[in-house]
Amino acid sequence: MPAIRHQISIAATPKEVWRMLTTAEGLEGWLVDEARMDARAGGRVVWISEGDDGEPMEERGIFHEVRPTRSLEIAWDSTSPAPSKGTRVQFQLARHGGETRVALLHSGGGFLDDEEQRAGAESNWKAALKSLRSSLEGE
Repeated sequence: MPAIRHQISIAATPKEVWRMLTTAEGLEGWLVDEARMDARAGGRVVWISEGDDGEPMEERGIFHEVRPTRSLEIAWDSTSPAPSKGTRVQFQLARHGGETRVALLHSGGGFLDDEEQRAGAESNWKAALKSLRSSLEGE
């Protein structure tokens, strides 16, 4: 099964990174235009961003796993209008010296089987993680 994997080190504590992943204010600072969420296992999550056509695109899912400051997994609804429907996104956080290592795994769903869509998603995640780092490091 195709998957997207990225890893980045950020000069911030796991708690600071966690806040950026699990709060609306945090996510709206680096990833999405609007976020609504209940960051607990079984809690709902909605991310809204501008789509390729300039119109708002909504991703809906459920927090599958939530282990504060360590790991987070979101299962995107199979009926979500976003291309990522039916996929899972996992974030793993680990303290590494004075930094936090963030590992991302995006897997499942049919859109990752399409080489062009997977390449686009891979590029988007790479840019998003750099944006996360910039937001936390003040660059």
